[in-house]
Amino acid sequence: MAEWVSVGSAEGQDGEVREAQAGDVYLALARAGGEWFALDDECPHQACPLSDGWLDGSKLVCSCHGSAFDVRTGAVLAAPATEPVNVYPVRVVNGQLEVEV
Repeated sequence: MAEWVSVGSAEGQDGEVREAQAGDVYLALARAGGEWFALDDECPHQACPLSDGWLDGSKLVCSCHGSAFDVRTGAVLAAPATEPVNVYPVRVVNGQLEVEV
């Protein structure tokens, strides 16, 4: 059963990417267009942490080999990755980010 887990402050600027953990799930948190998004923190290409990457609009680029993912859907936008990443619902409660995992 899914549950909401607090993963830190909701403060941040567009273009920010940070790592977080919700239970056993490692996340990349990305802020784009005034919203926070949560994705698996592991690039499916060679297991590099996506939280080490950077944002280009709503595209999260992996720092290892340049794979890119849509932060809203997890869809692959650029190779070499061929598999999407999981995305998770995010909400803000009392200034804190919560992710449903």
